[in-house]
Amino acid sequence: MRSATAPRPSGSSSAPASPDGAAGFGLYVHWPFCLSKCPYCDFNSHVRAAIDEAAWRQGLLAELDWFAARVGPRPLASIFFGGGTPSLMAPDTLAALVARARRHFAASPDLEVTLEANPSSVEAGRFRAFRDAGVNRLSLGVQSFRDERLRFLGRQHDAAAAQAALDIALAAFPRVSIDLIYALPGQAEAEWREDLSRALGLGLSHLSLYQLTIEPNTGFAGAHARGEFVLPDEDAQSRLYDLTGEMTAAAGLSAYEVSNHASPGQESRHNLVYWRYGDYLGIGPGAHGRFHDTEGKRASRQWRKPEAWLACVRERGHGTEAEEEVPVEAQIEEMLMMGLRLAEGVELGRIERLAGRRWDEVLSPARLARLEKGAFLRRQDGRLHATEAGRRLLNTVLAELL
Repeated sequence: MRSATAPRPSGSSSAPASPDGAAGFGLYVHWPFCLSKCPYCDFNSHVRAAIDEAAWRQGLLAELDWFAARVGPRPLASIFFGGGTPSLMAPDTLAALVARARRHFAASPDLEVTLEANPSSVEAGRFRAFRDAGVNRLSLGVQSFRDERLRFLGRQHDAAAAQAALDIALAAFPRVSIDLIYALPGQAEAEWREDLSRALGLGLSHLSLYQLTIEPNTGFAGAHARGEFVLPDEDAQSRLYDLTGEMTAAAGLSAYEVSNHASPGQESRHNLVYWRYGDYLGIGPGAHGRFHDTEGKRASRQWRKPEAWLACVRERGHGTEAEEEVPVEAQIEEMLMMGLRLAEGVELGRIERLAGRRWDEVLSPARLARLEKGAFLRRQDGRLHATEAGRRLLNTVLAELL
């Protein structure tokens, strides 16, 4: 693994595109700052008293330039601004990054530009400016419509602020998605049914619905270990998951991924790049990337600490902490790990093209047969799918398959 240094970009030669270009190519931009740290969050987010916006704009643009020279002028399907809380950045910074990306890459006519945001009044007041800067899809972290649940989750907004922000977002953007968290302590089916009904009643074309999980090194990890709250047991979680699938399907939002539901054509194109194992660049503190250059498939990771990342960019033009080649065997594993989350599954022919041999010489037929017999996986029309039962236990299924 290479630490600190990465290959010098060449402006005179273009890197090869992914051999599976149909999976898409995206750009992820990480803004690492938040107003406060939510106790369930394990993302790379930091609270700072002051931020030098001009320095951050310059740093992000410099790193984008660096990686663009590595991969060449490829077709760009999506840009995703995540965090942290990227809606805290100045709209002018976002506009500059979108314009620079369009200059470097062949952006599709309907380029998807997504911004993650929280329902605070400060951020909602900027929604129209972000629309004018190029955002055409907003992902709003509502998390709950109940004040007591929002307080438990450490959110800075209440239910009224969430609704007000939604009203502004729906008027400003052509596509709006919201996040909700369920399987909360003591949450009964009736409560989740009511909350999900409210979300579905908004007429949104995309919902991201996550079960609360306890991640290491978070505020909730310590509180849960001390017994300050108890999550619903596995049976209760399973019932809530079933209810989620039933209600969203009835509303015309299919579960195209384990936690994501959309009406036809309204899936997150950027996240599909990940799940279909396409190529993507990750810029900003802690961002990860998977992309092809002249050396093959690469995995990159940027410095997590904002100050370290910014200093590294100033010195070298990029904030790469580590980069390594992704061997074919690892690519197949990653492709299955990501692709089996999707209802569409993984094309077996793609495994063959990547490995240069038959898929049943790559995957164990005996292991696959056991998983098919147990109704966790199925083969259909040249694709491998995780069944509903398999998607519930995907980590276990993958461990057996791989």
